[in-house]
Amino acid sequence: MDYFDRFAVPHTSPAIYASMVAIGLTVIAIIAGLTYFKKWGYLWREWLTTVDHKRIGIMYLISALLMLFRGGVDAIMMRAQLAVPENTLLDAQHYNEIFTTHGVVMIIFMAMPFIMAFMNFVVPLQIGARDVAFPRLNAISFWLFFTGAMLLNISFVIGGSPDAGWTSYFPLAGNEFSESVGTNYYMIALQISGLGTLMTGINFITTILKMRAPGMTLMKMPMFTWSALVTNAIIVFAFPVLTVALLMGTMDRLFATNFFTTGNGGMDMLWANFFWVWGHPEVYILILPAFGIYSEIISTFSRRNLYGYKSMVGSMVIISLLSFLVWTHHFFTMGQGALTNSIFSITTMAIAVPTGVKIFNWLFTLYKGKIVITTPMLYSLLFIPIFTIGGVTGVMLGMSAADYQYHNTMFLVAHFHMVIIPGVVFAMLAGLHYYWPKMFGYMLNEKIGKAGAWVISMSTLLAFMPMFFTGLDGQARRMYTYSESTGFGFLNMLSFIGALGLAIGFCLIVYNVYYSTRYASRDIGSDPWDARSLEWATHSPVPEYNFAITPQVNSSETFWDAKKNGHKLFTGEYEKIHMPNNTGVPFIMGCIFFAWGFSFVFGMWIPVIISTIGIFACMALRSFEKDHGRYISVNEIKKTETSRGA
Repeated sequence: MDYFDRFAVPHTSPAIYASMVAIGLTVIAIIAGLTYFKKWGYLWREWLTTVDHKRIGIMYLISALLMLFRGGVDAIMMRAQLAVPENTLLDAQHYNEIFTTHGVVMIIFMAMPFIMAFMNFVVPLQIGARDVAFPRLNAISFWLFFTGAMLLNISFVIGGSPDAGWTSYFPLAGNEFSESVGTNYYMIALQISGLGTLMTGINFITTILKMRAPGMTLMKMPMFTWSALVTNAIIVFAFPVLTVALLMGTMDRLFATNFFTTGNGGMDMLWANFFWVWGHPEVYILILPAFGIYSEIISTFSRRNLYGYKSMVGSMVIISLLSFLVWTHHFFTMGQGALTNSIFSITTMAIAVPTGVKIFNWLFTLYKGKIVITTPMLYSLLFIPIFTIGGVTGVMLGMSAADYQYHNTMFLVAHFHMVIIPGVVFAMLAGLHYYWPKMFGYMLNEKIGKAGAWVISMSTLLAFMPMFFTGLDGQARRMYTYSESTGFGFLNMLSFIGALGLAIGFCLIVYNVYYSTRYASRDIGSDPWDARSLEWATHSPVPEYNFAITPQVNSSETFWDAKKNGHKLFTGEYEKIHMPNNTGVPFIMGCIFFAWGFSFVFGMWIPVIISTIGIFACMALRSFEKDHGRYISVNEIKKTETSRGA
């Protein structure tokens, strides 16, 4: 029994036992459903082995939505605990675990796959490509991300959740203060998923630079593609820093090295610097694709071209450079001195300037536009004022002297959420409604969608505006309770009501998907929004080969020019199209990486060695495999085009 004791959860509760039962029942239900409906073969052929960028994008999207609800449950539990003074719903340990996993899940396993979903689905279509540059690498990237997500999410039922915060600062994250394997899960899961993200960065930079349609110069790319290019450049420079830091942290915990210890020559602040050298660029890895989506939507529903195209591109490039020069503002209070604080305070305020340029460009695009209020446009319009509140409070936090008052209070929590929720989540939900017809061939219901947008936006204000005031009044973040004498109770109850409102808003989105799947018309054509960029020039849903004939590009809004100015988008005859074959190797490698990571978490070295051999065996298999893909014949193309009304 001693061997199995290591897998026990060290801090049990009824909620954890209920989660164990729920996970078991869910797995049984999935297996039973696939067996009853005889879908195992379909699942393997069409999804688990796919290398199609569109299907991989949809799998990222499904994963992101699942993680959104997983992280949302954590958020509801935290706000419920703080809704009233001296609450006993959660004890200190359980609260620590919940706010740690909430942060990790929402940033790494919800927001990241959401942007990856749209980059995978949209970018090849916007540049007129058949697929990404390295389709198999794209599949491996997804399965490594998914492996990391699943590894972290089993921690709370096997071994215990990480509890050192989503930043996992040392020495708190060391063995002395975090004795369970929870922080091991954190270190290994983020390394595996981060490796997949780095592969994605390399893949999409290559795709955008090398696979654009004829005539599409860099300055004729749609704004979302530009945002994807800049974002992936940040990924390639930032994620190796995180990977190295996590490797060093893992070695401290499992092999008793002293990189981040407070003695024996270690330096705990080294972790903080490494983490935020990755962490602040990570904020822009999330926000820049969101800005790209807003640019596409605002231009489409203003019925005019995006104002200041060159300044939008320039501001993104400047943001990407400055994002690596602001990391110290996350620890102004940790003693690095007035000169260092002053320098990073200046760079922090400087990065607000190119962001402000974007806000004004969107406003000038709206100015004199023929605005159509759809659900995607509503999210985009609501984003501007709410995000501005978050941005202005960020400038307040950027003043190093004032930060001594704000730091480690709920003011900072409010700022972060008032930036990320409108800046990223609203954009992802806007993109979800905007690109849903292109993904699935039918539109989400507009009335339900608009109701969800209003509920989510108003609930965001109700949930986080009170935190600015409690933070300024001295309420510390990461505290699981507070006394009645502080007077924080009423405002925290308002925040809890706001959190419930957000839950209702997301439930409306789920209901919208259900309702629209059942009742929405499938006869919507390929361009239901009267859009401007190239992805709307092909069928909805998109055929495997994307475009029967490679498009000819003459501007950043080629499809709009084709519709309004008579530009000939498709010229020439049908030709056979080369496509990559599906393969099960990426999925199998993901399973082996899961076994490798799980074994590493618990220090089971024989399974680690066996899994490592399996990983290299899969790589060797690919090295010696002769797979030159396949061709779609002209007859198949004609049949597909005819059936879809071309």
